[in-house]
Amino acid sequence: MYPTALTQLARGNPFSAPLFSLQKVEEPQQHLHGQRTRRLAAAATADEGDSCEFGSQKYFVLCGFGGILSCGTTHTAVVPLDLVKCRMQVSPDKYKSIGNGFAVTVREDGFRGLAKGWAPTFIGYSMQGLCKFGFYEVFKIFYSDLLGEENTYLWRTSLYLAASASAEFFADIALAPMEACKVRIQTQPGYANTLRQCAPKMYAEEGLWAFYKGVVPLWMRQIPYTMMKFACFERTVEMLYKYVVPKPRSECSKPEQLVVTFVAGYIAGVFCAIVSHPADSVVSVLNKEKGSTAVQVLKRLGPKGVWKGLVARIIMIGTLTALQWFIYDSVKVYFRLPRPPPPEMPESLKKKLGLTE
Repeated sequence: MYPTALTQLARGNPFSAPLFSLQKVEEPQQHLHGQRTRRLAAAATADEGDSCEFGSQKYFVLCGFGGILSCGTTHTAVVPLDLVKCRMQVSPDKYKSIGNGFAVTVREDGFRGLAKGWAPTFIGYSMQGLCKFGFYEVFKIFYSDLLGEENTYLWRTSLYLAASASAEFFADIALAPMEACKVRIQTQPGYANTLRQCAPKMYAEEGLWAFYKGVVPLWMRQIPYTMMKFACFERTVEMLYKYVVPKPRSECSKPEQLVVTFVAGYIAGVFCAIVSHPADSVVSVLNKEKGSTAVQVLKRLGPKGVWKGLVARIIMIGTLTALQWFIYDSVKVYFRLPRPPPPEMPESLKKKLGLTE
């Protein structure tokens, strides 16, 4: 018996409606007594050469570590571009373009000014990466077990969307305090130059709420971003191996597989930047100003204002997402973690569809 609400939600998703439907077949379900089966492409037991079992505690811990490396390092590396993007969003009259933004920042603060906010960026996005990638793997297996093997394949895009949204909900709670400090440092000249100056000052002025007043718009920005990031990446990898790569994944070397990962990550990143940019503009302005609400900021920015800085963000997020997936997959390769191949139709489903004898 599959969970009705989740199945109906999946079927109503416009991104993943399958090209065929199943007829109900009355046949007894077989259960393996005393054994819990995994519904994903990889087997529960570790394949030869893998360092751990797929879905084991060690697997989840190392996936979380991969998330820390992939998000913390990449976001810190693009702090200068992120700083200019944030300033274009909150002060468009002063910072008119990417080039102008860099020139004005260097003229006023020197080259060191381009690194403002690196500490909260590194800490915040490391914590976010831990929750984002670690919990994604957890929720993906959890929802797959609920749906069953056949529905997991049929509604796999919905599964990716649900798992990534669930993971990002918790990831943003971990990110919010550092994101608030980062934006305050980058967009309010003279307020604070370091995290050690900024965090106590914000707490003294506004209390604990100062660090979490942006969490709702952060969810508005990050959850659609992460849903696109994971679902688009997973399906792009699947299509690249099916239509572009001239040989099966099993015959590709590890470096060749990582190239596919990077390309799929960049494609996903472009879409991520577009769907999440309006909320990103709101977050930047909200964390700069005291007493404002997300609705007030949204009305003031207007339809055109929320798209300021989009080109800079596409460049930043496209590169970021590609590097994050590359680093994350490289961590899996280094620690010899199970890396399931693109999903294939289960044999039981092929029989129901008459595709096999």
